Amino acid sequence: MGDSFREQLLEDTAFLRAEQRLDTELVDKLILQLNRIYPQILTDKEATRFRNLDVPTSVRLGELLTHLQGKGDEACREFYRALHLHVEEVYYSLPTRLRLRDSSNPLTSPQIYSQRNVLNDRGPLFFLGCFGFAVGMAFLYYYGEAKVSGGSRALGMAALGLKRKAQEVLIWYTEDNITK
Repeated sequence: MGDSFREQLLEDTAFLRAEQRLDTELVDKLILQLNRIYPQILTDKEATRFRNLDVPTSVRLGELLTHLQGKGDEACREFYRALHLHVEEVYYSLPTRLRLRDSSNPLTSPQIYSQRNVLNDRGPLFFLGCFGFAVGMAFLYYYGEAKVSGGSRALGMAALGLKRKAQEVLIWYTEDNITK
């Protein structure tokens, strides 16, 4: 942590002002935390000024951050503590926290965090194959044994290229149809 808390707060100010998760209630919690626990950092008069609901939340937060930077490094550190206590997910997504986390191990290359949700990495052909198999099985189930009895022999032949468990199931299904 080469940067002081004041410099970190200066860097994080733009992010905090734009952060949508910091609503009026959370900003009020931060102000009350600083006022009640550390009255030397935020006096009652200053707290009521920053809790004025006539002023938009982003403006109040910006004024609070500027005020804390003017108070010094200790005030900025206590703001980070209050932020960590009340809004942990915002605290860990701050630009300075992300930079510190990424630089904590200099031997590893920086990781790229993507928002892509991947269920598997096998590609679209795998999906189409599974989907085709599921449709085929649904077709067999729906039309029953009576209508597909001629196709059941072909199903038994198709079992030759499959693994042992799938092969047993398909052969059992065809043998059951032949005996009827």
